[in-house]
Amino acid sequence: MSFSASFSAPFNVCSQTGTSFCASLASWPSMAASLIPSLKTSLGSSKSAFLRHNLPLQSLNSRCVFSKAQFSGVSARAATDKNIYDFTVKDIDGKDVSLSKFKGKVLLIVNVASRCGLTTANYSELSHLYEKYKAQGLEILAFPCNQFGGQEPGSNPEIKQFACSRFKAEFPIFDKVDVNGPNTAPVYQFLKSNAGGFLGDLIKWNFEKFLVDKNGKVVERYPPTTSPFQIEKDIQKLVAA
Repeated sequence: MSFSASFSAPFNVCSQTGTSFCASLASWPSMAASLIPSLKTSLGSSKSAFLRHNLPLQSLNSRCVFSKAQFSGVSARAATDKNIYDFTVKDIDGKDVSLSKFKGKVLLIVNVASRCGLTTANYSELSHLYEKYKAQGLEILAFPCNQFGGQEPGSNPEIKQFACSRFKAEFPIFDKVDVNGPNTAPVYQFLKSNAGGFLGDLIKWNFEKFLVDKNGKVVERYPPTTSPFQIEKDIQKLVAA
C-alpha cells in the first residue's frame, strides 16, 4: 500500500457546536510524542499517529478549518473475501437495508454531520455529484455520526429533515452510528480495515470518505478536507469501468 500525506503549517482543527472551539496544532510533534507511544510504519515509510482520542479543544474560533491534506494511493489492503455487500444497516427511518441492494454500483460512503464548518460545502457537492452520476451507477451512502465535537446531536427525523429540506439530498441517509471506539458500526470496521489512513484505522473527523468499486471493494479513502468535487475524476473512472 502506498501512502503519502502532506500538511501545511500551522495545522488547525476547529469545530462549531453553537459554542465554537479550536486548537492550534502547529506544535503537534511535541504533543504527539507524549500521546503516542510508537510510530507505525508501512512499506518502509513512517506514519505518525496523533490525536488517538478526542482531545478537548479550546474556544478560539467559529469555523471548522483543516489545513490542506492529501492522501494518495490508499488502496484496499485487507486480505479478506468480505465485501461491502455482506453488511446490513439501518436506514434513517430504522428499517433494515442490505447493502447487497447496491451490487454493481460505485459507492461513496461518508460520515456526515449537520453542524460542522464542512457541512454546507460537502452536502451541496455530494448532492450535485449524486444528481450528475446516479444514472451512471453512483450511490452516495451517508452515515450521521455525533463523535466529532458533538456536531450531529439531532434525532434521526431531525437529521433527515435537515438534509432533505436544506440541501435537497436525495441520496440514502442511514441511522446514526459510531465510526470509532468500542461501538463502531460493523460496516465502518470493514471500511477502516480495508483502507487505513493517516491515523491508522481512526476516522479523523466529519466527512471522511470511502470510495467502493462495483465489486464491493474499498479502493480509496479521502480525508475530511478533500471535497466531493475533488473526488469526481475517481468517480468517473469507476462508473466507466
